[in-house]
Amino acid sequence: MHPVTAPNTYRGPFRGADSAPEYVRSIDQVLVTLAEQQRQVAGFICEPVYGNAGGISLPAGYLQQVYQKIRAAGGVCIADEVQVGYGRLGHYFWGFEEQGVVPDIISMAKGMGNGHPLGAVITRHEIAEALEAEGYFFSSSGGSPVSCRIGMAVLDVMEEERLWDNARLVGDHFKARLQALADKHPLVGAVHGMGFYLGMELVRDRQTLEPATEETAQLCERLRELGIFMQPTGDHLNILKIKPPMCTTRQSVDFFVDNVSKVLHELE
Repeated sequence: MHPVTAPNTYRGPFRGADSAPEYVRSIDQVLVTLAEQQRQVAGFICEPVYGNAGGISLPAGYLQQVYQKIRAAGGVCIADEVQVGYGRLGHYFWGFEEQGVVPDIISMAKGMGNGHPLGAVITRHEIAEALEAEGYFFSSSGGSPVSCRIGMAVLDVMEEERLWDNARLVGDHFKARLQALADKHPLVGAVHGMGFYLGMELVRDRQTLEPATEETAQLCERLRELGIFMQPTGDHLNILKIKPPMCTTRQSVDFFVDNVSKVLHELE
């Protein structure tokens, strides 16, 4: 396992939308080391949108450059879509689409079962056949007809109720309302993400980006008293990870944002 520098265009070592080349250098360093050691690259796995960072997108062109390098070295490219995939982003069904790439393997779960424990892997035929040649995969509950029927029902409802469109339309309204909070509340440093995968990052200083960890905890506690359950996330626990149901309405969004604004006023 060889961790590389995770791109964070807001508070990472390299910032801004054009920071991809700087982060790709971390990949280059690992590939050079492996080549010197005469070791084979197995693959590269990455969330196309960083879920626990509040939905931060990768800098433009990052995965295109990385996937090209990994494949040239003989590895496969894996997209972790467990949290951010399945239409939740609104503008994209899969997170990797924003980067203009197609991975070799996609892992998914969570939303595809709508609460039922369900996960799956998508890959190309030649990769699946190569894995099969090494032996069979066994899972006590794998391939359950009940779980598969639930998964199909989720897709049917998403199509019939146009939930993907709802994530885009209502999600855009959601993000706009959250971004407007930054004009009124100094604690709001940034709003990340899109659709129904959003993150509001709280900071004490917008220049130093000092995390407002304690204030975020206080905000979540007060929201609970108002009937809204939220949990801090991120390395500094200063981000509200906002993942409402795909059927969320504008009325529910306004209720949420109005109460967040109310509590921020109380904290300031």
